[in-house]
Amino acid sequence: MNDFHASTRAGLGLRRGLLPELLTMDERAVDFLECAPDNWIGVGGRFGEALAQLSARFPLSCHGLSLSLGGTQPLDTALLTRTREFLDRHQVSLYSEHLSYCSDDGHLYDLMPIPFTDEAIHHVAGRIRQVQDLLGRRIAVENVSYYAAPYQALSEADFIRAVLTEADCDLLLDVNNLFVNACNHGYDAGQFLARLPAQRIASMHIAGHYDEAEDLKVDTHGAPVKGEVWSLLEQAYARFGVRPTLLERDFNFPPLSELLAETDRIRAMQAAAMSSADRREAGHD
Repeated sequence: MNDFHASTRAGLGLRRGLLPELLTMDERAVDFLECAPDNWIGVGGRFGEALAQLSARFPLSCHGLSLSLGGTQPLDTALLTRTREFLDRHQVSLYSEHLSYCSDDGHLYDLMPIPFTDEAIHHVAGRIRQVQDLLGRRIAVENVSYYAAPYQALSEADFIRAVLTEADCDLLLDVNNLFVNACNHGYDAGQFLARLPAQRIASMHIAGHYDEAEDLKVDTHGAPVKGEVWSLLEQAYARFGVRPTLLERDFNFPPLSELLAETDRIRAMQAAAMSSADRREAGHD
């Protein structure tokens, strides 16, 4: 399987709106592509052929949308079976899902936050362990953006730490979500980073957001990455080391060259972070 823990990796989200340009993209343009299996399982025709071509040329990571890890309804084992087949077929070594829930009696079509309580830790950790067993692989869970906070007996960072430990899974650190939540809920993003276990961070996401107000940011994935988020990514590399990092863009697609300029910036930051780490180890800093 593809090694997603190589020294530098900068990826781009595989979106249908980008397919024509992705299919003609140079193989050196990005290190990997990421798709949501939920949107591609069972897809044939020209879209299925395009996915097959891209997965033959670029390593794939996968980011799930529909497992509802924090939900109360039974896990969708049929979806998990199809997801495992998809991951195996495309030799995907990095699979992640959201640390949230998205269904009740039906699909809610949104990512809802989980209460930060001991009971919720035990509940969601048990479901993550089930998912890992059914998929036959370790997964990562992503910190999500949220706007209305449910009951919080623990801080967000401590809740995430506890889930990672009890479920024995990894973390996909979404740097933009962290920035958005820190602004919206009034906590320090740097202190949040300091609470995370470095050894469990498998990868990172970065994306754009909308500034509704000074204290209200909206996670959109529909704009270029803002300067404060780039700075926070730099902090994350300095604290945890370089991790595979994906640029997410879901709509308002600019020319592919603009997205590749952002992935090139990720690569440059990764190279700078590794150079700085090498100098520290050599005792030059």
